[in-house]
Amino acid sequence: MKKADLLSTLFVGIDVSSRENVVCALDYESQKLLRFSVPNNQPGAVEMAKKFHALLYGNRELNKLIVALESTSFYGIHIANYLSSCELLMPFSPHVYCLNPKMIANYKRSFIDLGKNDDIDAFVIADFARVGRIQSSPWRGSQFLALQRLTRHRLHIADFLTREKTYMLSNIFLKFSELSILHEDKQPFSNKYGATASSVLTDFLSTEDIANMPMEVLVDHICHKGKNRFVDPKHTVSLLQQAARNSYRLDKCLYEPLTISIASSFNLISAYEAEMKAINKAIAKTLLGLDPNAYQSLLSIPGVGPVYTAGILAEIGSIDAFKSQDALAKYAGLVWRENQSGNFKADDTILSKAGNSYLRYYLIEAASHVKNHIPEYAAFYQKKYDEVKTHQHKRALALTARKFIRLIFGLLANHQLYSSSRVSQS
Repeated sequence: MKKADLLSTLFVGIDVSSRENVVCALDYESQKLLRFSVPNNQPGAVEMAKKFHALLYGNRELNKLIVALESTSFYGIHIANYLSSCELLMPFSPHVYCLNPKMIANYKRSFIDLGKNDDIDAFVIADFARVGRIQSSPWRGSQFLALQRLTRHRLHIADFLTREKTYMLSNIFLKFSELSILHEDKQPFSNKYGATASSVLTDFLSTEDIANMPMEVLVDHICHKGKNRFVDPKHTVSLLQQAARNSYRLDKCLYEPLTISIASSFNLISAYEAEMKAINKAIAKTLLGLDPNAYQSLLSIPGVGPVYTAGILAEIGSIDAFKSQDALAKYAGLVWRENQSGNFKADDTILSKAGNSYLRYYLIEAASHVKNHIPEYAAFYQKKYDEVKTHQHKRALALTARKFIRLIFGLLANHQLYSSSRVSQS
């Protein structure tokens, strides 16, 4: 921003909480022109906009507005949406920024003996904007917010689903110890959480019931539950009964509580999976209202399906918000802090992780799939894996995700589909 623009800009810092928004407004000379608090609701937002309008309208030297607030949970979403699209403020070209709290905390340390309260925090945020430290893009409004809420909710459900499956395995080990630890080639069921496995673990009270049951009866049972999809049901039953015979025996009083617990977990897993399907449909529907070209660009990358495409687009928004792939990597927190002093330069550097954790998750997960479909990424992953002896997989995957960002930026910025020939990644 040119100095003339800085001199004519009102810099506003907002300390956001669930109940109220504390506001501090500065000019370029650091004079406090406004200092007030309003409730964090619609009337409070309207009052805030009116105060900004009155100050800007009555001061001919100020004709631009920059508003900064910390990106703390979801409490700042409403006020950021309102101020960025408020008609009353449009003549002053409002730019609203949601800032990383770590950046504000680090900037605050530059002040000596500065206390801690909401007024001070609002002043620090406003001053951070005044000195030109903001490097992120302005608030993009609610265009991608709907998709973002769906993709984040899907991740929320996926976490619960994974946790429930992991928890249930402990109860399965107690009731049917051998079934939970068998190698894949010895497993009677390809899906531990499928309908047939669920039936065996909940319809039969103990492993002795399974081990002692006539093979023909058990074959009929699994064929019915598995809808006759088993290629060799007798072999499946043989593996199942062998696992039952090799399992620990329990006191009879334990079988019923374990069976009830396992059945409850299966019910929860079924419910979570049903919700995941519903969310996936909602995500697909919401994507139709956004940029179809960006969606098709990412979907064309081998290994990147609709879920990861939606998650990445929801967190990135418009690629025009980023000047380069380096800016996108920084936003995702996939950058490494340099550790150098004099002639010393450390080989072991730390991943920043100061960016958007949701975007970082989707990029890393997508990169994990891409390396299994694109030889170039598989070779790069293996090269990075072989370079060190500790944290090999995590390091190699993070670096592969960083390389993947260049591909994403190139495709989106140039409106391209993926091709095995070289894609512009500048």
